[in-house]
Amino acid sequence: MKILTENLKNILSREISLIGEEKVLRLVNSSVCVIGLGGVGGYVVEMLARAGVGRMLLIDCDTVSESNINRQIIATKTTVGQKKTDVMLSRVKDINPECDAKAIDVFVTKENAHELVQSMNTDIIVDAIDNVSAKIALIDAAKSEGKYIFSSMGTGNKLQSSAYKIADISKTSICGLARAVRRELGKKGISGVDVLYSDETVISQSERTPASICYMPSVAGIMIAEHIIKKIINGR
Repeated sequence: MKILTENLKNILSREISLIGEEKVLRLVNSSVCVIGLGGVGGYVVEMLARAGVGRMLLIDCDTVSESNINRQIIATKTTVGQKKTDVMLSRVKDINPECDAKAIDVFVTKENAHELVQSMNTDIIVDAIDNVSAKIALIDAAKSEGKYIFSSMGTGNKLQSSAYKIADISKTSICGLARAVRRELGKKGISGVDVLYSDETVISQSERTPASICYMPSVAGIMIAEHIIKKIINGR
């Protein structure tokens, strides 16, 4: 059981004033795994670190590229070419040295998702990856292991952050990724999965890689972090 050290009290003094020491201690003693450290996942980690989450597992396999700079919090000219796990881990430690943060540099697939989830010593999983089959496998594994998982749906090719919603996967609409995930989960009889999605119509584009603007992934990541933080402090 972690305590509120003087260092943490200084870092989290404004948060303590807002929600009280008891709820801040819940964050300090919580554990969250974030899978995918891109535009959405990077902001989830950023907010959780600043909120005082005491233990984090960060998973990604990619390196920072110049095309990430417009929307990913860890992407700068200085970090281009570095592993996202290394950059994010260093950032978390710089924000809160008392956070027990670890990173795994691995590409999550439907083949390794179950083993990965089984090995996690975390209460909550945030899925911020794009691959449908890996998402399904992660959700399936989390449900099997009795872990709470929150899944981010598509944020590309859209402009209206006000169109973001958090809901059960069964209540989603418009979003193509959510539709695909919903269909596959239905085949497996899996229900009760919280997701963030957008009901904005996709902006037409011909390129294979989804287009994106700076604020869309960041708003999504912050909304997900808010949901996770409130879940922890309210004991749900």
